[in-house]
Amino acid sequence: MELPGLGRHCAERACRRLDFLPLKCDACGEVFCKDHIRYDDHKCGSAYKKNVQVPVCPLCNAPIPVQKGEIPDVVVGAHMDKDCKYNPAQQKEKIFTNKCLKPGCKRKEMMKVVCEQCNGNFCIKHRHPLDHDCKGSSHPISKAGYAALMRASQTAFKSTEAIAVPSNGNRQHNRCR
Repeated sequence: MELPGLGRHCAERACRRLDFLPLKCDACGEVFCKDHIRYDDHKCGSAYKKNVQVPVCPLCNAPIPVQKGEIPDVVVGAHMDKDCKYNPAQQKEKIFTNKCLKPGCKRKEMMKVVCEQCNGNFCIKHRHPLDHDCKGSSHPISKAGYAALMRASQTAFKSTEAIAVPSNGNRQHNRCR
């Protein structure tokens, strides 16, 4: 043997393997190999000190303290019968709560859709100032609204160009005869 001081033997009686990377159990302080380091693998008598799991109520998500020797299912059941603050009405909260302010519209949205001009809450269909007869300001603030107005005014202007007024004052249509 070249290096007799290296490594430790596993404390598990059935194993006793020489391990060069031994692991020390944080509950009982014994040294084990990788196969026996878990509390269940070496039947650790001190596991209750470290292996503490707190059950959680499935209804109210509150942690339930369990004393040593008590069965967690029984303790959680007793909590659900007596101390649980679960409110079934809380689970059925309304999602669509933002009602459209356009007269005659009964739609509701999940999120608030606020008009930038009048600060009113509207549905998706009536969110633009032109769609809900906005009384906020005289012209739309957004670029999209301004572009829509310009397109509308240009189409109206082009339709009036189709009727030309000659210098003699008689209206005639600009069609080839």
